[in-house]
Amino acid sequence: MLSSTRRSPATALRGTFDHFASSSPSRFAIAIFALLVLIFTALFALPISSADGKITPIVDSLFSAVSVICVTGLSTVNMATHWSGFGHVLILVGVEIGGIGVLTVASILGLVISRRLGLRSRLLAASDSNPLRTKRGPVAEGQAVGLGEIGGLLATVAISTLVIELVVAILLLPRLLIQGVPIADAIWQSFYYSTMAFTNTGFVPTASGLTPYMHDLWFLGLLMVGVILGSIGFPVIYTIIRNPRRPRRWSLHVKLTLVTSAILLVAGALAFFVLEFRNPESLGGLDAGQRTLQSFFYSTMTRSGGFSTIDPAELHGSTLLVTDMLMFIGGGSASTAGGIKVTTLAVLFLAAFAEARGNEDMGAFDRRIPGDVLRLAVSVVLWGATIVAVASIVILQLTEDSLDHVLFDVISAFATSGLSTGLTASLPDAGVYVIAATMFFGRVGTVTLAAALAASSRRQLFRRAEERPIVG
Repeated sequence: MLSSTRRSPATALRGTFDHFASSSPSRFAIAIFALLVLIFTALFALPISSADGKITPIVDSLFSAVSVICVTGLSTVNMATHWSGFGHVLILVGVEIGGIGVLTVASILGLVISRRLGLRSRLLAASDSNPLRTKRGPVAEGQAVGLGEIGGLLATVAISTLVIELVVAILLLPRLLIQGVPIADAIWQSFYYSTMAFTNTGFVPTASGLTPYMHDLWFLGLLMVGVILGSIGFPVIYTIIRNPRRPRRWSLHVKLTLVTSAILLVAGALAFFVLEFRNPESLGGLDAGQRTLQSFFYSTMTRSGGFSTIDPAELHGSTLLVTDMLMFIGGGSASTAGGIKVTTLAVLFLAAFAEARGNEDMGAFDRRIPGDVLRLAVSVVLWGATIVAVASIVILQLTEDSLDHVLFDVISAFATSGLSTGLTASLPDAGVYVIAATMFFGRVGTVTLAAALAASSRRQLFRRAEERPIVG
């Protein structure tokens, strides 16, 4: 009788795992990301992973693993020449996992294996697509993706990732062949570029990088398309696919993401065009067409793309500051991009406009936005700013380098942008670990991190007396 009620160690372990995953998806996400970083660190350290057949130092292996899993694009080694064929395969697998989200990958695998999604899997996938799901209790209505739509979202994630990367790779292939790249290498490089574009990572497969294509409209245009599609977010792609001709039925999240992203793209390009117009190291020696192309390319890549045809170290300080702001904002929620996300910025501006007009409620596109979304947006910005500030102070103390270069690389790490002034590659080991931690916290997400640090959610059964402090 007693033996029949006993659970085997495997069953008990599985029960503990299921309870942890379902009770705290945020902590589960951090644990999965940390486990993947450890696994890829061990794999990158193997002699088979390096081109020279030697063991890669642990500091470089760890940094490369974090950069790959967090789809950042920063590196302490030459990613094109240091790794062997096996190492490059690890890079591709890692950026795919990190780009579309570990929880989403786990849910896709669960769907394929069981042919159905349980409630726990739906909750995990919903948390990955909407930060508000990390909070217990009622969630604001009108979510970008509801629980009942998670199965369709996961199918969209898998199919859109495959289709977009394949189409971009096919369109890139002829340009590589024209450049004289052998057919086998051209196929590999086209897929590599398309994967790095859609996942917003920015690694390049050759030592020459983008130099042969730095003035090529077709090649750079395709990279921009891949980066933009990866950065707007899977909920946006899902909604547009379902209602391509009925934008009025698009959710507020979709509209805010598209409008804000378009404004930032144009504003960033215009700022870069004006600030670098006479800089001989960037736009100074180019004609009007190339200046426009490079401005839009740089504006696209700053918000997480990571590719670069211009050395950021050669840019004016004013341009670096504008780039810092664009990188900090990042891309869309539930996307391959990092940053605080464009909808966070949109909500803060909408709140400021509502306050300036004396409106009690804030809203857009004939929809009211509840106050808990504003509180979440403020939390995201404060957590992000705190992480950037602490990391910058530590790096400044370790290197005594200039503030503009340190701030640039730290924000790039936090926002998983991948652009660098060259500081990251020259950091001491302690600084490398700081940047790696910044990348990890930036990719895991400030909301997920904050929710994971909270011991539990409590329902407050009372309200204290109200009093208004002086603000501003």
